[in-house]
Amino acid sequence: MKTQIKIAATAISMALSACAAQADNIVEIAANDARFSTLVAAVQAAGLAETLSGPGPFTVFAPLNDAFAALPEGTVETLLKPENKGQLTNVLLYHVDDRKLTSNMIPTGSNYFKPILASERLCITAGAEGVSIADGTGDMAKVVIADIIADNGVIHVVDKVLLPGTRPACH
Repeated sequence: MKTQIKIAATAISMALSACAAQADNIVEIAANDARFSTLVAAVQAAGLAETLSGPGPFTVFAPLNDAFAALPEGTVETLLKPENKGQLTNVLLYHVDDRKLTSNMIPTGSNYFKPILASERLCITAGAEGVSIADGTGDMAKVVIADIIADNGVIHVVDKVLLPGTRPACH
């Protein structure tokens, strides 16, 4: 009986190890979801794929393709040009926090969060109606899907591309 328990425990341990080894990182999850094809193209153009595939932890507020399509005509194409890599990188890093912040870790009310783009802030508001994010333009994005867990962090899907600018009002 003890031998059977040891064998079962070993088998469970091996299965869990195999699952952990197969967990996807943030970039892999995004790359395997067609709704993020524009984001993935931008991350690759900015040279951030390796970083966001690294150990993290990261929280990524990931805009859907529709969010990129809602930008003024030509914006995405302009940002993807090699000569605009620095600007593209700043926009993308404005969507990344260097912590793993699941939705239950975002306090109720409005609070400033500092993305990796160190000179800028986001105002994240959590409440009964969900989570919204004010960016540097003062416009609001909504978290439409929360807590997609990756092996190096978490993804929260947003309906707007967050843009740096002036510090948003956070009250």
